[in-house]
Amino acid sequence: MPNIKSAAKRAVQAEKRRLRNRSTKSAIATAKRTFQTAVQSKDKSKAFQAFQSLCSVLDKSAKRGIIMKNTADRGKARASAALTKIA
Repeated sequence: MPNIKSAAKRAVQAEKRRLRNRSTKSAIATAKRTFQTAVQSKDKSKAFQAFQSLCSVLDKSAKRGIIMKNTADRGKARASAALTKIA
């Protein structure tokens, strides 16, 4: 338990941020899973929509600092490569 008031406040802030980051990372994983299933079913229009939503989630999380920009770019590049393979 923190002895200083500011330390207690920082602990509360850190917990809020942890939960926010966790939900965003879960959303990224869900978007990746949705994209993978669309690619495996070889449904091009469904895969393209899933690709767009995945890119959106990755960009937003990178903008907010939840994941690194290069991590988001790498995820988008791999998804794009998978999308072009089903053409």
